Amino acid sequence: MGQDGGMVTWFRPYYEDEDLWLYFETDDEGWAARQVEIRGRDSRPVTATFLEGVLHLRDHANLPAMDRYERQYGVLAEGPLDGWQNQPQAAEISEDEFELLWTEARQTLGASAC
Repeated sequence: MGQDGGMVTWFRPYYEDEDLWLYFETDDEGWAARQVEIRGRDSRPVTATFLEGVLHLRDHANLPAMDRYERQYGVLAEGPLDGWQNQPQAAEISEDEFELLWTEARQTLGASAC
């Protein structure tokens, strides 16, 4: 459950055309709170972004800072993620599985900026 009593959901669909696994943590309204994208052919993370970080940058930084963040960590999905269950190979995942992927992706993408 989320902090306000709503349900947090963790799930993943696969986008075959792009060979990407997308992993989401959604809030109680179905919006992406955190997102990880893993390229299928080499299992390399290409996105690891989160709503709180994006909102903080929007409210407290400038456009070049936001641009740097998006180049490093990717762009967060916008809008409710309804219908994910109908995507190819879609499945709910555990919070633990998401946390492991999140940590590894943030470390990898953070290190790539050095």
